Amino acid sequence: MSFSSDIKQELNNLKNLSNKELVKYELIGYLVSGNIDIKKNDIEYTTESDYNINRFSKLLSNLNINHDIDVNGRIFIIKVKKKNIKDFVVINENEILMKEEIKFENNQEKLKAIIRGMFLGSGSINNPENKYHLEIIFSNYQTLEIAVYLLEKLDIKVKKMNVKNKYYIYLKEGEEISKMLALIGANKAVMKFEEIRIQKEMRGKVNRLVNCETANLNKTINASVEQIAAIHKLKENGKFNKLNDNLKEIAELRLENPDVSLIELGKMLKKPVGKSGVNYRLKKIIELAED
Repeated sequence: MSFSSDIKQELNNLKNLSNKELVKYELIGYLVSGNIDIKKNDIEYTTESDYNINRFSKLLSNLNINHDIDVNGRIFIIKVKKKNIKDFVVINENEILMKEEIKFENNQEKLKAIIRGMFLGSGSINNPENKYHLEIIFSNYQTLEIAVYLLEKLDIKVKKMNVKNKYYIYLKEGEEISKMLALIGANKAVMKFEEIRIQKEMRGKVNRLVNCETANLNKTINASVEQIAAIHKLKENGKFNKLNDNLKEIAELRLENPDVSLIELGKMLKKPVGKSGVNYRLKKIIELAED
């Protein structure tokens, strides 16, 4: 199963249906999601997830709302009479809206239930091994704006976009997605997500260290090639023996140790010097060779 399916399976199995008020608010989240279609007398919710349909059916049954479930190939469809849900949401001809008073609801558990219903209704999340991306789709802008407002009240900042008359809220930051999963009650998913996130961060650090070490090694090798070429040039034109003892010593050490760093070369000298001292001597050799 996908990571998104694992989350919806976990949420479907939540044992929190005894509180009728929370059930009502989670149902509202489903009803304003982007997978609802409005018919003449009915509303229809469609999904390919049996976990989604099971949870939605549980919510409706818990509130004694009659509904039918159909299957069309891989698609599950729940049908509910408009008259049976008119007390929960505002139903216009072409859209379902959240009631305005929900914006002023200050009970965090109720707000969390709405967000959980929204995510189950039309939300998805990418496999975090690949990239971080969680989104929820809505069919109208008013619901999108209320969702953004409610999430900000719950200390989660989302981004929004509009594509082909579908309205999205989305998250791309790992920490915010983790907070979102915890908020809707997907605690097992949070643990798995955090485990993957930590592993990705560790791999990133290791890769950065390896790249840094490789860059430093390449820099050392390139500098060493230039230094050795200068030393050979001085030997070929008879100027090497005219160098002072300090330059001769560092030159011979470089020829014998082409891949060591300046710090290591400095430690090999009879009278050890630091990196800057070694660098000065080798630069002097290069200048003399160029002259």
